[in-house]
Amino acid sequence: MSAVAVGLSHSPLIGKNDPAPDVIAAVDTAVDEARAFIRSFDPELVVLYAPDHYNGFFYKEMPPFCLATEANAVGDFGSAAGPLSVDTEAARAIALGVLDRGIDLTISARMTVDHGFVQPLEILFGGIDQVPVVPVFVNGVATPLGPVSRIRALGTAIGEAAAALDRRVLFLGSGGLSHDPPVPVLEGAPPRVADALIEGHPPTPEQRARGEQRVVQAGRDYAAGSTAMIPINPTWDNLVLDTLASGRPEDVDDWSVEWMGAEGGGSAHEVRTWIAAFASLAATGKYQMTSRFYRAIPEWIAGFAVATAVGER
Repeated sequence: MSAVAVGLSHSPLIGKNDPAPDVIAAVDTAVDEARAFIRSFDPELVVLYAPDHYNGFFYKEMPPFCLATEANAVGDFGSAAGPLSVDTEAARAIALGVLDRGIDLTISARMTVDHGFVQPLEILFGGIDQVPVVPVFVNGVATPLGPVSRIRALGTAIGEAAAALDRRVLFLGSGGLSHDPPVPVLEGAPPRVADALIEGHPPTPEQRARGEQRVVQAGRDYAAGSTAMIPINPTWDNLVLDTLASGRPEDVDDWSVEWMGAEGGGSAHEVRTWIAAFASLAATGKYQMTSRFYRAIPEWIAGFAVATAVGER
């Protein structure tokens, strides 16, 4: 087996509330480098770690993580809708390997995913049906959140299980870094909002459009400085990247849920997807981070990063 890892931030505000042209150009250059890296590797399978934003997972049942043998995208924020090209046989094999390694993995035979999964597939591959994928949901929003050490252990187990497939595997983490967007929370929510967060009632097109417009407006307010959201934290973001670049993802095991939220904002726990991806790569042997881009982008309410890493042979 040969393996690589890529981390890519996502944001529903890309293309809807963009920063200055020079920032867009810098992001595009970094993304182009990641695309070239992936083309050179030519993966036979992508294990995609991504969060959800109350489109597929709700408080009625909220696992810390879940692997899909089939997945469909809802098409939020203009992202593609429809089935992902899930490699069901590989997904089942990896799931069994993870369970055999003592990780209590939830399995979904029909996962619903949103832009967190779709954006990296569209940006890096040109669509949601261009590459065989094993989708892995990692909760980074809905509290209470478990210790990050369990996410690292999940990534390790998936990396070991994927190695048994003897294929070229790309471990892809989607999300983060520091950001504090207006995501609803269950505690203290009005009854109507709480019921939606628990039961997962599908919004009407009008309701979805209104909700998405609120996020766009929040991005404009955030960029203008008129907001109570926690600021982007480049120092913390680069600490995350430094830790992953060190080749020792186990160093995150001491990070507390409270510290991560205080440093990076309410949705900073999306970095769990990066931790899982790099832990998967580390499980196949030593690795080296080969490229790294970071920029704080208030218009996207995100510390935005792109990174690539390759296992040493």
